[in-house]
Amino acid sequence: MIPFETLTLFFGASVMLALAPGPDNVFVLTQSAMNGRVAGLFVTLGLCTGLLFHTTAVALGVAAIFQTSEIAFTLLKFAGAGYLLYLAYKAFRAGSTAIEGERAEASLKSLYLRGLIMNITNPKVAIFFLAFLPQFARPEFGPLIPQLMILGAVMAVSTILVFGSVAIGAGSLGDWLKARPSAQIWINRVAGLVFVGLAAKLITAQR
Repeated sequence: MIPFETLTLFFGASVMLALAPGPDNVFVLTQSAMNGRVAGLFVTLGLCTGLLFHTTAVALGVAAIFQTSEIAFTLLKFAGAGYLLYLAYKAFRAGSTAIEGERAEASLKSLYLRGLIMNITNPKVAIFFLAFLPQFARPEFGPLIPQLMILGAVMAVSTILVFGSVAIGAGSLGDWLKARPSAQIWINRVAGLVFVGLAAKLITAQR
């Protein structure tokens, strides 16, 4: 069993990592601003499910493939970049009614999947987990796979707390924008630029 002190240290490190500016929390911020608090929370749940996916990959050794295979790494990062560019295209084409309309049209399932796809198609996350999680797992604490899964769950909880706060705060911005059509157009353009920037960052990522 992982000692409580180790779990506490890991939880603190996970919170700090979630607070650091990065693609995932920027993604939550933009989605919440465009689609509302609930949308941001479901995107957060999708992202955190992705964290559990990466945890399982590390526990089973799958993540090592992305660390050693240039082809696998490149294919996955281009898939993720393509999805971000698709979201950018939708944001650039959106008009002043996009925020209200998107809230009505986007199902909670689609928002959840948006976060999930964003996370699992980022090979950098898989490699980060491969390097980060094993530092807190020790053979003397018991079987490694259960330890890694517990650590992944702890990281998911810490991420929900941080990203959920981001979603609630950014959702207030979305409520303000609903009453201002011109501002709605600008926030969609800004969101499109953010998605393009995230895609460019992913494409240029190295192992």
